[in-house]
Amino acid sequence: MGTTPELIRHFIDGKPWDRESEREGDVFDPAAGRVIRRVALSGTAEVRAAVEAAKAVSERWQDVSLTRRARIMFAFREILESRRTQLARTITQEHGKVLDDAAGEIARGIEVVEFACGIPHLQKGEHSEQVSTDVDTWSVRQPLGVVAGITPFNFPAMVPMWMFPIAIACGNTFVLKPSERDPSASMLLAEWFAEAGLPDGVLNVVHGDRHTVDALITHPDVRAVSFVGSTPVARHIYATATNEGKRVQALGGAKNHMVVLPDADLDRAADAAVSAGFGSAGERCMAVSVVVAVEPVGDALVAKIAKRAESLVVGDGQTDGVDMGPLVTGQHCHRVRTYVETGVSQGAELVVDGRDIDVADRPDGFWLGPNVFDHVTPEMSVYTDEIFGPVLCVLRAESYDEAVRLVNDNPYGNGVALFTRDGGAARLFQRQIEAGMVGINVPIPVPMAFHSFGGWGESLFGDTHVYGPDGVRFYTRAKVVTAQWADPHLAGPDLGFPTNR
Repeated sequence: MGTTPELIRHFIDGKPWDRESEREGDVFDPAAGRVIRRVALSGTAEVRAAVEAAKAVSERWQDVSLTRRARIMFAFREILESRRTQLARTITQEHGKVLDDAAGEIARGIEVVEFACGIPHLQKGEHSEQVSTDVDTWSVRQPLGVVAGITPFNFPAMVPMWMFPIAIACGNTFVLKPSERDPSASMLLAEWFAEAGLPDGVLNVVHGDRHTVDALITHPDVRAVSFVGSTPVARHIYATATNEGKRVQALGGAKNHMVVLPDADLDRAADAAVSAGFGSAGERCMAVSVVVAVEPVGDALVAKIAKRAESLVVGDGQTDGVDMGPLVTGQHCHRVRTYVETGVSQGAELVVDGRDIDVADRPDGFWLGPNVFDHVTPEMSVYTDEIFGPVLCVLRAESYDEAVRLVNDNPYGNGVALFTRDGGAARLFQRQIEAGMVGINVPIPVPMAFHSFGGWGESLFGDTHVYGPDGVRFYTRAKVVTAQWADPHLAGPDLGFPTNR
């Protein structure tokens, strides 16, 4: 008889939730295609307990000095640095991405923690002396209270760290709902943050599905909601939570384009397209899924991309020398494979076919190799839909203007890249293009932690991007104080409207 898989529990009020769960879900090793853990799926009771724990400590945490908060952040950062390998292996085991990719997402998450270490400076207000006679005015930014984050499977460490370090540094308490597909990374983060000195209840983790999400975003004590995931879910969360009077930043899907002009270095462009298209098996919100080749370079560029894609090594992400791991679940693998078959039936040319990939020592894994389509047209589903897998589409454009129109006509506006040697064209492109993040000879233009991440159009619902300066603004609200300390002997009634004098 096999051993019973470990049960991943919720993390509430500083410890694992020890009550029985009514529902559980499977957590897979996608390279082996087998269940390795079970995860408790929360109901209303668990969500209520997590929010109550966060609310109970909220006022005390707000009163903790900025210096003390920063020191806890520094301690958390040191723990993350010393345990990178453990966290990366956990991510790879449950998600499937190769270890180097897992290490990369951890590094980008640590950058946000480092940004949050500067909270004493980031949360400074402004002061104006003598705005009127004997009157001073100043502004401060204060925390909201209990806030929540709902994060996707594709970056189980990085995306949570886009949210909770800044929210907590600003004085809020946090309830995190990570993806139930790969939940162990979030548990490690919560346990390590507590080890760094974070008080019980400041960071809580509840696992679950849509029932959990809906209970969280409608809870009256949750003041703000951050989300990263698909556009339909982002739209639902934004509509539901704002209707409840909450502040919301909901990042949706993407169809990121990479435009290659005729003067570009085609070898460099092909390297970038393959790296950005097939890294993490295409399961990235910033993956390049569309290459727009501005003629006459299409044939040469496609040949270079195909050669590189065919050379990629697909296998268990925990094995040295592997370039691309499996997809996260069997269901998702089937969905992506169906898109490839539909692309063929709709007339796109499949120049690299990854459907028959065979990983000898892992026959039951969720495998799909790189797929490259050429001569894709804008009405095909492989172009219109966010596939979220190792499928790269090449469209041809006859001119720069046609390429820009193609990108701007797409309803998503997450990220876009341009490859060129022409500085004038690059400057024009970054002004004309309608997307939140633009790369010039950079295929995945994810901003550093001291800027902010977010798209336009159907890729973002809400007014602010995540982390960076926008993160501080989102997790705080402004208060303006006007004070007068005049000579009390000169005071007297004045029924006029107050004006500067």
